[in-house]
Amino acid sequence: MKIKISEKASAWYKEEMYVTEGDHIRFFARYGGFSTVHPGYSLGMSKDEPFDLGIETIIDGVHFFIEEKDLWYFDGHDLLVDVNPKIGEPEYIIA
Repeated sequence: MKIKISEKASAWYKEEMYVTEGDHIRFFARYGGFSTVHPGYSLGMSKDEPFDLGIETIIDGVHFFIEEKDLWYFDGHDLLVDVNPKIGEPEYIIA
């Protein structure tokens, strides 16, 4: 499993969430919402420090990660993060 962050998504996090080098963005499973992988669950995101790091990718010094306890949600798939051009917000694709 990999986390892939597009250049546009990386720029969005810097501009909208004021992340800078050394900051951490966590992706996690949350109850409720819609998912193509697990009905009844959706993907959450927060600016947070890792506790039990499962997987991580670093883009321009920003750490994007998933905790070990949330890896089940991705079921071995990659997480692709891009920006939806219609709404200008991050789009999360599990592929």
